[in-house]
Amino acid sequence: MTPSSSANPIGLALGYDPTVTVRRMAESAAAAERAGFGTAFFSETLFTNRDSVSALAAFGLATRRVTLGATQVVRLRSPLVMAQSAATLDELSGGRLVLVLGAYTAKHAARNGRPLTDPVTTLREYVESIRALLTGEPVTYHGEVVRLDDVALNFQPLRPDIPIWIAAASRKGLVNAASIGDGVLLDAGTSPEYSANAVALLRASAEQAGRDPDGLAVAQLINTSIEDDRAAAIEAIRWEVATKFKYASTPKAKMSVGEPTIDPTDLPRFAATYEAGGEAALQKVLPERYVTSLTATGTVDDVRARVDAYRAAGVTMPLVRPAAPHQLDRLLTTFGQAHTAD
Repeated sequence: MTPSSSANPIGLALGYDPTVTVRRMAESAAAAERAGFGTAFFSETLFTNRDSVSALAAFGLATRRVTLGATQVVRLRSPLVMAQSAATLDELSGGRLVLVLGAYTAKHAARNGRPLTDPVTTLREYVESIRALLTGEPVTYHGEVVRLDDVALNFQPLRPDIPIWIAAASRKGLVNAASIGDGVLLDAGTSPEYSANAVALLRASAEQAGRDPDGLAVAQLINTSIEDDRAAAIEAIRWEVATKFKYASTPKAKMSVGEPTIDPTDLPRFAATYEAGGEAALQKVLPERYVTSLTATGTVDDVRARVDAYRAAGVTMPLVRPAAPHQLDRLLTTFGQAHTAD
């Protein structure tokens, strides 16, 4: 067993499987804590997953030690609501929250009836204004996207310095994350080679911005599938890899950083297949090498070695996400260690 420790941290990622309820996810977060995991993470994203604020409240009440994190996409909530929710969740959990902000793109604006704003500018202004609001002092902020006039929370946040990570996948997003974030969250569905390229870009960008790259947390969502039979493990995770190729912008963002797995000549075929037959058809045409290269899949030894490869690439907090609910116990056993109650 590879134990979780401060020198070898591990986190459990939840929220992407639509068949798993919030109550069950909270139970999984508690099980991860008992196994010695350091983080319980929730993926909200823009694909109408369950609500992150409600989910983290459940996680916070079910646990006592683990760090709690969740992605939230800017523009779907105002900076004031995000600061209010973050401060409340941090208070509820006793100072265990990490807030992860993601960009709002042209595609998302069109689908949700919101005017498009520059993603880099929007993220920067959200981070600056949320940090100001978390001090508990009145805030006046006049940016291109965010405007606040003498706005303040009506309570003093437990921590004025709640960590804010930036969810980023593209070259431009990673450069921005290095200049404004306390850390970065790398997306699932990428190889360790991509991660190494992303970390190198982050470190160079942090130095260029006059920041210490060693102070930047690097977390990554890692799709995992553990089965005794390697072929069964591959089939169990095909559905999640397919979700990364539903829209051309997702693989193109990763290719801009240097994802060697993706062959650009495959993308038109993937797009046509998805348009004609949906996600089920897309799963069938994905080459096996995409599934194995962009995930940690196979036997226990295969998955452990693959997560080690992400660590070697510079990922400081792997957030492993099981492909199916029945794999959770095996995942916790593989990467955790028993933690006695206080």
